[in-house]
Amino acid sequence: MMKENFVKMLESSINSNWDLPAFSDYKGEALTYGDISREILKMHYIFRKLSVKKGDKIALLGKNSVNWAIVYLATVSYGAVIVPILPDFHASDVHHIVNHSDSVLLFALEDIYENLNCENLKEIIAIFSLENLSLLYSPKKNLKDKFKSDMDEFRQQNAEKNENKITFSKISNNDLHGIIYTSGTTGFSKGVMLTNNNFAANVVYAQEKMKLEPGDTILSFLPIAHTFGCTFEFLFPFCSGCHITFLNKIPSPRIILKAFGEVKPRLILSVPLIIEKIYNKQIKPTISKALMKVLLGLPGIKNAIYTKIRKKLVTVFGGNFREIVIGGAPLNDEVETFFKKIKFPFTIGYGMTECAPLISYANWENHKSKSVGETVFTMQAKIDSEDSANIVGEIMVKGENLMQGYYKEEKITSECFEDGWLHTGDLGLIDADNYIYIKGRSKSMILGPSGQNIFPEEIESKLNNLDCVQESLLVKKENKLIALIYPDFEKMDAKKIEENELESIMKKNLSKINKMLPAYSKISKLEIFPEEFEKTPTKKVKRFLYNK
Repeated sequence: MMKENFVKMLESSINSNWDLPAFSDYKGEALTYGDISREILKMHYIFRKLSVKKGDKIALLGKNSVNWAIVYLATVSYGAVIVPILPDFHASDVHHIVNHSDSVLLFALEDIYENLNCENLKEIIAIFSLENLSLLYSPKKNLKDKFKSDMDEFRQQNAEKNENKITFSKISNNDLHGIIYTSGTTGFSKGVMLTNNNFAANVVYAQEKMKLEPGDTILSFLPIAHTFGCTFEFLFPFCSGCHITFLNKIPSPRIILKAFGEVKPRLILSVPLIIEKIYNKQIKPTISKALMKVLLGLPGIKNAIYTKIRKKLVTVFGGNFREIVIGGAPLNDEVETFFKKIKFPFTIGYGMTECAPLISYANWENHKSKSVGETVFTMQAKIDSEDSANIVGEIMVKGENLMQGYYKEEKITSECFEDGWLHTGDLGLIDADNYIYIKGRSKSMILGPSGQNIFPEEIESKLNNLDCVQESLLVKKENKLIALIYPDFEKMDAKKIEENELESIMKKNLSKINKMLPAYSKISKLEIFPEEFEKTPTKKVKRFLYNK
């Protein structure tokens, strides 16, 4: 276990940075660390009045925002367990996660709350608005009146107080910190149980290797309901005294780049899609011109051009960052090679929810091409092969970052572990310097446009229930989701449906499926596939054959 206690790290940062700005919503006013402490104490008061106990689960459903972060910090510093839920999930998925996690409180955006059936939330004793933290619903009679009275009492008790220090109750690193659901749908959801120790290990590593200082600025635009954004755009910067601006808008590349120019973040996290779009739209058209190709063949001129491109890129990202850390999916080889040529300060890391999330990283100056960095000092990694440097095998990990297991899933948990080592499902190599090289992903997860996890099996199970669909396969082509459909010809024969009617049926199917899906996983096209998909002896589709 780490010697650094996670909740004490939060407490220490608040007390050390009391008057510094802590949180802002994009274009909003900043709250100081002292302001955040008072909001946390108010939340703790609410929890006590509602008889919330240590270890109780509190669900959090909304976009990145100041209030989202306050509820999160109040929950984990109270000793309760946070259950973050992506705002894009369908209402039925939200119901499932809230119930499966045994959550007793829910904080939600009001427009999402309106789509929920509160009577389906079995253990919930109260639902609060994330906009203003007001009480929206409770199955308990007269709780709204009592809540208003309690809050009046709290304000009276604290009207005269002007403290500049906070002290949290003692909470062990062994205690459960959060349950992170890797998906929403009932048949596929797994709640990853992460402890305070897992997050302490990630933050301690980041403080030593990524170096942020009090007052540094951070833009939080990756979904903080996932561990990549939560740990490195929120918890690590907060423990370092940074000013975090939450981009509470749809994070399109245009909006993100505008925000970079205004916030000027000191550290930037990104998924490959954003970097690749900038390269393909702003750089590749220029360097592909005939004259430019000639100039890039001249050593002296080539270096001058590369310097100019690098300076322009640095400005695009706000001009104040030490490096950009890319994670979540492989970066396009062409993009990585070019950025290495111009000495652009980027690096590529590797992690997974089950490790909260970090497994490997190296700063941009030490990053090796095609690698995902060096195994972090809080973890161990090995390759399940006879020669880990030359023979590809499954990547296995263990250490301080590693989860407790999957909530209520002892069998699945035991199947994922071998002598304390977690099977990651990813294939790769590890060199003599402990750098990891991912050679393939045995998992089928697809990364969404802003870092969301898309699980093809979930969508395919829905597609396979639609008219004239025998089986389907979701693939990503040119950053768009395409579903390959093998039609149910027997059903077509029985219904006397002609093949020329298929296109019309599939258009209707596309409309139906997209109404069931979050915006980030909507399908662009259904393509008819002429034959059954090739399968393994255990009848699993050989996905790699169709992802080319």
